Amino acid sequence: MANPVIGMFRIKELRERILFTFGMLVVFRIGAMFPIPGINVTVLKNFFEMGSSGGGNPIVNYLDFFAGGAFSNFSVFMLGIMPYISMSIIMQLLLIVFPSLKKISQEDGGRKRIQKWQRYGTVLVCLIQSFAVTQYAQVINKQTPEPLLNIDMLSFTLIAMLTVTTGTIFLMWIGEQITKRGVGNGISLLIYAGIVARLPVAVIELFGLMRRNEINAVFVIVVLVMFVGIVALVVFEQQGQRKIPVNYAKRVVGRKMYGAQNTYIPFKINPSGVIPVIFASSILMFPLQIAQSLGGEGNWLTAVSNALNPQGLLYNILYVVLIVFFAYFYTQVTLNPIEIAKQIRENGGSIPGIRSEKIEEYLTKILNRIVLPGSLYLAFIAVTPTLIQLAFRIPASIAFLMGGTSLLIMVGVGLDTMKQIEGLLKMHHHEGLVKRGKIRGRNL
Repeated sequence: MANPVIGMFRIKELRERILFTFGMLVVFRIGAMFPIPGINVTVLKNFFEMGSSGGGNPIVNYLDFFAGGAFSNFSVFMLGIMPYISMSIIMQLLLIVFPSLKKISQEDGGRKRIQKWQRYGTVLVCLIQSFAVTQYAQVINKQTPEPLLNIDMLSFTLIAMLTVTTGTIFLMWIGEQITKRGVGNGISLLIYAGIVARLPVAVIELFGLMRRNEINAVFVIVVLVMFVGIVALVVFEQQGQRKIPVNYAKRVVGRKMYGAQNTYIPFKINPSGVIPVIFASSILMFPLQIAQSLGGEGNWLTAVSNALNPQGLLYNILYVVLIVFFAYFYTQVTLNPIEIAKQIRENGGSIPGIRSEKIEEYLTKILNRIVLPGSLYLAFIAVTPTLIQLAFRIPASIAFLMGGTSLLIMVGVGLDTMKQIEGLLKMHHHEGLVKRGKIRGRNL
């Protein structure tokens, strides 16, 4: 039992949770290979292997990155879980804009009603994006010598909208089941699995380019060193925190007197974890996918698609701004200084050197000082793939997988899952996964 990995599989509850999670992720990866009915798979494969429109299109590579390769396969899971994330962002914003919705969410059973509306909204977003996908298939059909579609356009549109929407709703259900019966956050693990599944292909492609002398071997070594460095930076950023000391006075509860306690409030450098990156990517992906799919020759949507090129200046500026915005937004939702100060006062606590009525102001100032550099740090790591690609001419499909956003998601989700496994191990009186220190998850 000295080995924690062996210990994980000797505990029945933990073993069942891990195997269930693994089984659901296998279902997700298998589904990513099944194309939409009516697609000629051979023509589709030849189109993307030509490079001019498939592998050389950074927008397609970017959409394929978050779908785990399902987008270029035109599979039933080609939209991935992003429509659900987009709708969750919209619902969070609506809760802030409309006080009546926030009041409903705070009532008994209100959270379930909000989640139900969020699911209905996800179906609507899926229908819009799946229709855009059918238009993109029609564009490909015009560019290929052989017909891409085996059926007429109207039938394909109806079938594609139905199957793709059903696929995303099924993924949403899988994510909820993993969160409930498995280990880790199900939605995050689905994105994580898609990225990890693409890594071996990216590494093979990178060494293939080096073997054909299409890329300098020195550049490959530099990129790999930067890859390790970014992992270290991500771990440092995910684990760093500021401790706010809190002292509690003696209390009398019934006939017992409880002594004074000294504790602290842990404010992480980036309290929202990788959520701002996922949210910003999802917000930018929605108009990008619509513009890419519906844009025609000389169409204004084509101009939008070109302007929102993931390698372009405008896209990266919007990306950084949205990451900073969602870092502040999500921090205010999860760490409300007014609520924290209220709980401290109600429990007879105080912060040394701070007057009771000034606690909210003090906590707000601390959070603002932490979140701004933390969000800028997060944004810098997220745009690193673009910088690597422009500096070393690394293909977009490789750069997106070996730096920035992918590493933030992989490290963040990995730490969160490890923390939950460690908690289950210690609950059964076993040692944790690490002997020194403590794993701090993102608390999604």
